[in-house]
Formats: sequence, structure tokens, C-alpha cells
Amino acid sequence: MGLTKTAQFTDLQNKKAIIFKALGHPARVAIIEYIITQKTCICNDLVDTLPLSQATISQHLKELKAAKIIKGTIEGNSLCYCLNPELLIEIKLIIEQYIDRVEENESPCC
Repeated sequence: MGLTKTAQFTDLQNKKAIIFKALGHPARVAIIEYIITQKTCICNDLVDTLPLSQATISQHLKELKAAKIIKGTIEGNSLCYCLNPELLIEIKLIIEQYIDRVEENESPCC
């Protein structure tokens, strides 16, 4: 969406759209699932794990970081990533609100 279109929506709607857009690619879902399985932050392990090039993985990490789904820190020559638990809780609350609204509306849809 161009700037003129996003300006017509609330800040919260735009924030949700950024988050869900970042979650809307299978490579990013795979990255998140991999990070969840690790006990520490990940540093450069993804190239050995995913069937993607380093450049492609870096682009997906950039998108996840821009949406604040992951956090990145520099350790020596490596960038290390972990999930942002605060944002994951926020995503959970957004989904729960949607489910609650659907459950409150007992009339059949479609």
C-alpha cells in the first residue's frame, strides 16, 4: 500500500498489517519456527538449516526485524537474532480479540 492509502487507516491497523505481512511468507515462518527451537539467540545457523541463500535469509530477517517480531544484536562479526516476546504476546492478544469477536457474533456468516 502506498503512503496515501495507509494514511486512511489507523496507526493500529497499519501496525497490524505490517506484522501480518511479515508473517505472510513461508520462509519467515520457518525462520520463526527455527528460532523458537533454539535455547539461545541464533547467529548464522540459518543458512545451514533453510534451503535459501544467505542473501535471501538476510532479507527475510530484515523484514522480521522491521516488524519487530525478532530482535537483533551484534556479537563480534555476527548478527544474532531472537524472538521479541513482547510483540508475540501482542500478536496473541490481537488474535484472541478477533476470535472473541467472532464468538460473540452468533449469527451465521455466509
